[in-house]
Amino acid sequence: MREESPRRRRISRTPPAPRPGRFFAPGGPRVFAHRGLAIDAPENTLLAFRRAIAAGATHLETDVHASRDGIAVISHDPDLSRLVGHDARVEDLSMAELRAIDLGFDQPFCSLEEALEALPDALFNIDVKTERAERPTAVAIAAAAATDRVLITSFSEARRRRTADALTGVATSASVVRFLPAVLAAKMGLSPLVRRALRGLDAVQVPERRGAFRIVSPRTVRAMHAAGVEVHVWTVNDPLDMGRLLDWGVDGLVTDRCDLAVEVIRSRS
Repeated sequence: MREESPRRRRISRTPPAPRPGRFFAPGGPRVFAHRGLAIDAPENTLLAFRRAIAAGATHLETDVHASRDGIAVISHDPDLSRLVGHDARVEDLSMAELRAIDLGFDQPFCSLEEALEALPDALFNIDVKTERAERPTAVAIAAAAATDRVLITSFSEARRRRTADALTGVATSASVVRFLPAVLAAKMGLSPLVRRALRGLDAVQVPERRGAFRIVSPRTVRAMHAAGVEVHVWTVNDPLDMGRLLDWGVDGLVTDRCDLAVEVIRSRS
């Protein structure tokens, strides 16, 4: 059974104070296009990113590996099996070889630097997937002079920290070992521990729940805001879920359907 209509359960939204940098400049709620808008375009390609921007997404969410020749390449998976049925791994191919692969719609793999330069006004949420990708990611962002319009994240705290430390002033969100203690402390009402767990971070980017464990609730959102960070929830594709989470005060939706999220937000305004 679905929960009661979000419009009858609206909770006042008190986001954290504005942060410097272009990444947080647009007013919320934020719509993160998960790997672009891949309805009629291959995921994580320039075409998917352009279609997401045209649909009204405020941010692009993407993932980075490193090619054999040390270039930050945009790809979620470590290998090509799901996308094109090849067994080859991204890290075993050169950037030139990756550019020669047709992912569909005449779209190849592209490097992070190429994407940043091709879309100079776009805001990128970048998940660094491997240790080998840390330095190439930082190099690409610096080369495109894009530090103020990206956010660095990773499931690995060491990977997140090393990449962020190479880019002075870059926005960054919590790794698993940072947000899990914060969530547990929030559930127990231990505000000082929430602030301590999230010190130096700009956001938490989490699923609504993990199995039976609920991560996002009105209470945890309020606790994260009190600690000075934004709350971005992934991966939300149902408009009813989008509305409910927005009513709880989340600052951003990470979604495969940025077109639907934009419509939900417009209908509420």
